[in-house]
Amino acid sequence: MDSYKLWIDNRDVDALGGETFATMNPATGVPLATLPRAKREDVDVAVASANKAFATWSRMDPNERARILWKVGELVMSKLEELARLEALDTGKPIANARLIDVPRTADTFFYFSGWATKLHGETIPVRGPMLNYTLREPLGVIGAIIPWNFPLLLAARKIAPALAVGNTVVIKPPEEASLTTLALARIMAEAGVPEGVVNVLTGYGEEVGAALVEHPGVAKISFTGGTETGKIIMRAAAGTLKRLSLELGGKSPNIVFADADVAAAASAAVTAAFYNQGELCTAGSRLLVDRAVHDQVLETVARGARALVPGDPLDAKTQMGPLISAEHRDKVLGFVKAGESEGAKREAGDPRPGGDAGYFVNPTVFSGVAEKMTIAREEIFGPVLSVIPFDSLEDAARIASATEFGLAAGVWTRDIGKAHMLAARLRAGTVWINTYNRFDAASPYGGYKQSGFGRENGRAVLDELTQLKSVWVALT
Repeated sequence: MDSYKLWIDNRDVDALGGETFATMNPATGVPLATLPRAKREDVDVAVASANKAFATWSRMDPNERARILWKVGELVMSKLEELARLEALDTGKPIANARLIDVPRTADTFFYFSGWATKLHGETIPVRGPMLNYTLREPLGVIGAIIPWNFPLLLAARKIAPALAVGNTVVIKPPEEASLTTLALARIMAEAGVPEGVVNVLTGYGEEVGAALVEHPGVAKISFTGGTETGKIIMRAAAGTLKRLSLELGGKSPNIVFADADVAAAASAAVTAAFYNQGELCTAGSRLLVDRAVHDQVLETVARGARALVPGDPLDAKTQMGPLISAEHRDKVLGFVKAGESEGAKREAGDPRPGGDAGYFVNPTVFSGVAEKMTIAREEIFGPVLSVIPFDSLEDAARIASATEFGLAAGVWTRDIGKAHMLAARLRAGTVWINTYNRFDAASPYGGYKQSGFGRENGRAVLDELTQLKSVWVALT
């Protein structure tokens, strides 16, 4: 079992209290790594380091910041196999997905935001009197970033790259269940030329490290991705220092299939929408809304597709489904399966667990006969459980889709482009996919409505979240 350290000032350091904790290999249930258990005093050190680094990094020639961030992307790609293997080991995701998606998209994020380092600017404003008025867009300071365990490498990049591009520094708290690729990314950034203190990594528990970051007066903003209930706790805790917040929270996304769609393509895509990354995806299409005219056809295809996804060793290139992140999370997901059955839904696919006790595996599960008020239709499961729900009209589909406290994403499948645009406008969701699902790009903004949070990541929009505007007045007479 490997041992790791905190990353502060571009070097390995022990937690001041000397405590450590173990993380588990999700595929085997045995210890994988030992990590330092950072606490409030470690947060103080990391934030002080980041504030010191901010004084120089924020004033660095933007062209030099751009060069460094581009170099990070190149180094990430040069270490693709190493990072993919580490991510698969740590999270349980299939290594094929890490190779194809997680690592290349991480590099793309640094490539994309390196370009913004030289392109963010203010404007001149015509005002009354003999005055020149112009604006400056300036970085905030230290960004506290808190990321979840489903895509730790990619989500670390989403928070770090834009923050650094505009001159901020970052203290990042990776998930206690899966911290290894965030630490690896920090080393890569140092190799690329990111100066000491610009990115510090603190491993530990949310109620200790995360809470201290949120409450710290030296942190200008918290960028959090995770559960809605934790997001509410962060909002309350951040009130004491009035720091900025971006919260990307839970989802219960509807994936809507009309009878006039390419039904075969929609049904096939629905399997991936629900079960990609073991369903551990905020935007998972976990509510499949199907026109009653094609309901049985779609249900049969989806159930067959789910049965074909056999969980296996995440390091095997042929594996399409890995284990869930932890025993606790596995048991939570299985609790939802039991709730679905006890409330009257019909399980069309998915024995609750594969045979044997090793690892945290759950078979892809499909339910039919799901009523809107059932637990599995309302609550975020964050696992491989799909509810198939019939509808009778566009109005019915829109109503069911909106009958949730969440608003992260939605999918619409139809050949009627007018219908698609009309429904996209009506859905209260931050992202709507039409005749596709789970498409992302560093250039396209991403975030939620309602209790799926606020603020945006990716694209030009995130730069407004990471800067502040200064108005400068100059008397001309």
